[in-house]
This record gives sequence, C-alpha cells and structure tokens, in this order.
Amino acid sequence: MIRRFLTVLGALGVLMAASAAAAQAVTVYAASSLRSAFPDITSSPTYSFGASNTLQHQIEAGAPADVFASASPLEAQTLYKEGYCDRPVTFATNILVMIVPKSNPGNITSVQSLKQGGKLVAIGAAGVPVGDYTRQTLAKLRLSSALSKNTVSNERDVASVAAKVVTGSADVGFVYHTDALLSGSAVKELRLPAWAQPAVRYQICAVKRPGADTSGAQAYINQVRANAGRAVLKKYGFGLPPKA
Repeated sequence: MIRRFLTVLGALGVLMAASAAAAQAVTVYAASSLRSAFPDITSSPTYSFGASNTLQHQIEAGAPADVFASASPLEAQTLYKEGYCDRPVTFATNILVMIVPKSNPGNITSVQSLKQGGKLVAIGAAGVPVGDYTRQTLAKLRLSSALSKNTVSNERDVASVAAKVVTGSADVGFVYHTDALLSGSAVKELRLPAWAQPAVRYQICAVKRPGADTSGAQAYINQVRANAGRAVLKKYGFGLPPKA
C-alpha cells in the first residue's frame, strides 16, 4: 500500500514538474524564415512564426510574446522605440534570391527574364520584409516594371512565396537563400547581382510587457547568439555577424 502511494506520489510530482515547465516556457515570435533553424537550436520554447510586420502588430496589440526575432531591423527597432522591447541586436544575415520550379516551365534564367512579361511571379506583400527587399532590389535593377508586366501574387510571408513555387503555382518567387535550401530539390535557385542585394539583417529582442518572462527571454537570446546557436544558423544557410 505504501509502495503504491509513493508510486502515485512520484507520478504526480512528475506531472506537476512538467506542468510547471510548460507554464514557464518562453514564447518566441519569429520571422517565418527562421521556422526550421530556431526549433533546431532548442525545442523548449513555444514558437509562433509569421511575417515580421504581422508579428510586430500582434505584440503591439498585447500578444503574449517574450522574444521577438524579425527578418529586418525595422520591426524590432520600431518596437524598441515604442517601448515594447529591449534594444534589439543583429544575430543573423541572409541574401535575397529567386527560385523556380525544378522543371522551370517559365524558362527563367535570370532576373532579366522578367522583362518579357507573362510570368507568374510570387513575392512578399508590401510591408513584409521579403516583399520590401524584393521591391528595393528590382528598383536598383531598374526592373520595377516587371511587377506590372507579369502576374504577381503578393504573399503573407516568405514561406508562402516558396510554397507557391514548390507547388508549381508560380513560375518564379523571390525568397531568402535559406528558404531556397529548405525547398530542396523541388526548386532551382537563381542568384541576383551582388551589387543589387539589400542588407538583410535579422534582429532579436526581449519583449517588454506585463508578465513577460524577462530572464527566460534573455536566456533564449543568449542561446541563439552562443556558438552552438550560431552553428545551427550557419547550417541552415544564414550568414553570421561578427560575434560581439
């Protein structure tokens, strides 16, 4: 009888510990391009991936995030200026590329192929970092007219752009190099001229809100920026800033 009681008591203790750990799990809001790398660094947090600008607005509206990681400095810096997060730091970089389906039905060989018109082009919507980077790059290349010459779908985040190409719903998509790698053999990656590349910098910060897990958030940020975290980011194709 005593042995059974101790067994039940032990089981209850394990359940209580698990519940406490779940209740204390850090909540991370992060750009969708980080959807594979971050969980590989640690699966402990609760993750919410999406377009950086959408996540920013959710945090401004009181979403229960503890950490925010954006695909451009704009969103994190805006939250910092508004008092919604601590000072952001750059933890990764990326480059903008084009991807086409493996069969390349649009016969696209470079960004100049878009001059012809008549292609199905997937890009990020205005305000989404990958969409803004795409528009900036096309402007530098004097190819902004490609957005009117071709049929363009404006996607909610970079994962959606990649999905359009992978499924053959688009002849070409503008994504990050890391998303091209995640898409695997289903796509071909086409590089853009280096001189036209935008400065794609990812920034991370601890969110300031009532009830935020400040210590847990900082511990997570430290983990991302530590050698092991940087190694995972590099494995997924991200660039790394000099270590502070």
